[in-house]
Amino acid sequence: MDDTEHQELDRHAPETAPNRLLRAVVRIVVLVVVLPVRVVWDLAVAGGQVCRRVLLPPAGRALTALVGGVGWALERLFGGVGWVLGWLIGTLVLKPLRWLYTSVLTPLGHGLRWIGTALLLPALYGLGNGIGWLITVLLIVPLDLLWRYVIVPVVRYGLVVPVAWLYAHVLAPAGLGTAWVLSKLWQGTAWTLGTLWQGTAWVLAQLWRGISATGRGLGRAVAWLVMTLLVAPLGWTYRRILTPVGRETAAAFEVAWRIAGYVSRAVGRALARLAWHLIGAPATWAYRTVCTPVGHFLRDAVWAPARRAAAEARRAARAALTTARDTVRQARRDAWRALVGTPTAERPGEPRGIPARTLGSTTTVPSAAQASETPLGGDPFAKQG
Repeated sequence: MDDTEHQELDRHAPETAPNRLLRAVVRIVVLVVVLPVRVVWDLAVAGGQVCRRVLLPPAGRALTALVGGVGWALERLFGGVGWVLGWLIGTLVLKPLRWLYTSVLTPLGHGLRWIGTALLLPALYGLGNGIGWLITVLLIVPLDLLWRYVIVPVVRYGLVVPVAWLYAHVLAPAGLGTAWVLSKLWQGTAWTLGTLWQGTAWVLAQLWRGISATGRGLGRAVAWLVMTLLVAPLGWTYRRILTPVGRETAAAFEVAWRIAGYVSRAVGRALARLAWHLIGAPATWAYRTVCTPVGHFLRDAVWAPARRAAAEARRAARAALTTARDTVRQARRDAWRALVGTPTAERPGEPRGIPARTLGSTTTVPSAAQASETPLGGDPFAKQG
């Protein structure tokens, strides 16, 4: 009968008074131990649900609004700074660099390319051909003659032919004789070692049979002692003591956890009802009666005017930036006129081409091309913004 059959018999055996007493004591002790743990667990779960439903959504919305406002302010600030830096770089750095590239570096590069193509390449080509002819005549031809008529004959008749004769007439016969002698010696040594091994193996087999017979008897005796003095008491202790105690302890923990849950929920409902009457109801009344009207007043009387004032200030700042940009463009055009002067075709007192309209009439001449209506047709800054 194995351990499984013993456990089945113990489980279906009729209960006795000691078993019922043991079960009651274990359940009382486990309930005393488990009840605080279950109460703390339920409080932690309820606190997590409150934080997830009440505290985290408003905090997330406030953080999102704060981050959005800071991002909008930084975007406006860095946008204005970037526009100013771009205008300064385009005016003070890119225009001089463009003029230097088109007026100085490009003609210089074309001239250097023409010099290299027309003068240096033919000279280098002729110099390379001359150096190649000298290397061929002074180095390659003598080395080829030396290899063909000196090195190859000396190596062939001074080294290869004697070594081949020595291998064929001396080393090969000596090697074959040595191999025959070694094979005969190996055959004799192998026969001797085989005979010795067979005798030694027979002696060892006889010794092993004797030792095996003695060991089997000792093993049976030791196994009987171990089973009688150790395994049987341990099995009885496991089946009669440890298994019932463990089973009753597991069942007691299950029952105690359910009872502790009922007690914890009852205590939690009582505390929640008390907290609602002491804190929740007054807070709800204060929010509806005081905070909501105050919030509506602040929204209508403070926040809306402040937002409109901020929008007006932003529009005024944008208009000021536009005016300053137009002023700078006009000043740049005036400075260009002062430095370069008015083009010849547009100076006062000289004809400016076919007018766009006829004298004393508001209609245009059908066959006449319209002249430029801008005062400075050759302004290089007219397309810059």
